[in-house]
Amino acid sequence: MTKGVAVVTGASSGIGRASAVRLAADGYDVVLAARRVDKLEQIAAECGGRAVGCDVTSAEDVAALARAAGGDVSLLVNNAGGAFGLEPVECAELDKWRAMYETNVVGTVAVTKALLPALRAGSGGTIITITSIAADAAYEKGAGYCGVKAAERYASDALRLELNGEPIRVCDIAPGMVKSEGFSLVRFDGDQAKADAVYEGVQEPLTEEDVAECVSWVAGLPQHVNIDRLTVKPVAQAASFKVHRGPLA
Repeated sequence: MTKGVAVVTGASSGIGRASAVRLAADGYDVVLAARRVDKLEQIAAECGGRAVGCDVTSAEDVAALARAAGGDVSLLVNNAGGAFGLEPVECAELDKWRAMYETNVVGTVAVTKALLPALRAGSGGTIITITSIAADAAYEKGAGYCGVKAAERYASDALRLELNGEPIRVCDIAPGMVKSEGFSLVRFDGDQAKADAVYEGVQEPLTEEDVAECVSWVAGLPQHVNIDRLTVKPVAQAASFKVHRGPLA
């Protein structure tokens, strides 16, 4: 007996990988979705899940993911996305802004839309979207990422209102600083020095497994309990723009 089918997007690394592994340990039949099929298949083999190659910006891929997930899905974890670039508005690289919007917002909505019939099929479904504390307030050089994460959050909030009266929970998990595999490296186009500088001096930033623990907790609550938003930050971080670097007194 399993807890049902759980679909995790962006599952080839980072928070998605950690969440898929944790949910498999919790007893879900996990469908791991991501573009990097080679890594995905390795993780799926390790945790006993099913790998489905999927670019969330591709309508064909999203439709194939829905077919692979089947007609009854208990849990959807919308995690695919990321930050591309960190520059002032006057220097904005608009192609990166468009790519962020397509993956974080349009991709999340596309997957959610495609899987809603399967989420409705059982006695109750859960949709968890991994947003960010970047959606809480703007910070310098972060306008693009803050904007798309806010849009993703509002899509989740609107969906919760629209599904009111149905047994489907809609939850937003908003992590702060996570020392996650590849996140900052992608943001800085592979510049390892810039990626490392993000975490320099910070005592114990969050790990991918910390966020996966939150996903597991939210999903495991009784079906009548909905966590609208769960904000989780390391102790060293007070806000997206205020991080203590050095020993904690």
